[in-house]
Amino acid sequence: MQDLEQFRLDVRQWLEDNCPESQRQPITPEEQYFGGRNATFPSEDARIWFERFRDKGWVCPEWPTEYGGGGLSPQQGKVIKEEMKAIRARTPLYGIGIWMLGPALLEFGNEAQKQQHIRDIIDGKVRWAQGYSEPGSGSDLASLQCKAEDMGDHFLVNGSKIWTTAADKCDWIFCLVRTDPDAKKQEGISFLLIDMDDPGITTTPIELISGESEFCQTFFDNVRVPKENLVGELNAGWSVAKALLVHERKLMSEIGSDSPREVVVPNQAARQYLEFEDGKIADAELRSRLVDYDMEMHAVGLTHFRTFEEKVAGVRSAAPLVMKYVGTEAEKQKSELLLAIMGSQGLGWEGEGFNRAEIDTLRLWAMSYAMTIAGGTSEVQLNVIAKNVLELPQG
Repeated sequence: MQDLEQFRLDVRQWLEDNCPESQRQPITPEEQYFGGRNATFPSEDARIWFERFRDKGWVCPEWPTEYGGGGLSPQQGKVIKEEMKAIRARTPLYGIGIWMLGPALLEFGNEAQKQQHIRDIIDGKVRWAQGYSEPGSGSDLASLQCKAEDMGDHFLVNGSKIWTTAADKCDWIFCLVRTDPDAKKQEGISFLLIDMDDPGITTTPIELISGESEFCQTFFDNVRVPKENLVGELNAGWSVAKALLVHERKLMSEIGSDSPREVVVPNQAARQYLEFEDGKIADAELRSRLVDYDMEMHAVGLTHFRTFEEKVAGVRSAAPLVMKYVGTEAEKQKSELLLAIMGSQGLGWEGEGFNRAEIDTLRLWAMSYAMTIAGGTSEVQLNVIAKNVLELPQG
């Protein structure tokens, strides 16, 4: 325990010495750095901060040192996050490669794939997209039809993927493809890594209700993919996909905890927008909703801690399945509560009369509904929990 306490002090001092003052405040989404072949830093301080963080090995502190990680324990990784949060230090590098693909490659990739891709993820040289859902295969992902035909020394990929986040800005995409059309749904799927510069790939942005267009539809027209880009065994990609989905659902469960926007929280909003009588909120219904929300967030926090403790102990649990549902529903609940508290000030999409936080709150409310769909809808998650966690009888 003393060693961890000393590590915390060392982290605190390092952050104080190395994190520029400009990188200790909330940022706009436009200032987030995702890396990639054509990426530019939003500022010189952002570049300095990323390079110092990368050189320290803290972009992915728990990944092996031979690939550029920090080789630290989960407890030490948690300390780094806590100390960064304490001084409001910005995350130097974002990306699906860090959140999802990297952990999957470390588990299922061969040594050549790890050497080629892991360090490039950490160094911010390559930005990754995810190719899972299709126009006819969303919640029922195993019904996907994007196919990869075995052509001897390569696969020939045809089909499309949808909801591919920032695919128009990404360098590579990892995809689930059907390699055996005659096998049962899950048994005929493989996991491929595809260079977005390969001929035959096109992307079309999709505009969202929030007014943003971070999602795309990606099309594959006779795309040649080398055999060495197959992760895991042929027709066994569903195992890789399930492992990766655990990381995606964990990410979804923590939505809002690392938001680049500076938005008000419900208790802060209540003090700013609501009337008080005798030291308490005058509106009894909103007062009750705030108490319910605070209790819910306390329970969510305790479950996150339990999940972390299980990870440290090497226990595989159902918590990520539960937390994806709970986390995204809680974020939606928070957004709805904020709008109720703000009243008419929560209806501003743009223009005069509304501050940035009010506008962002409405946009994040719209996005919160999308998050209950992404990574598996709330309804599907409840079915999975009922079947795999609670082991309830199937109707």
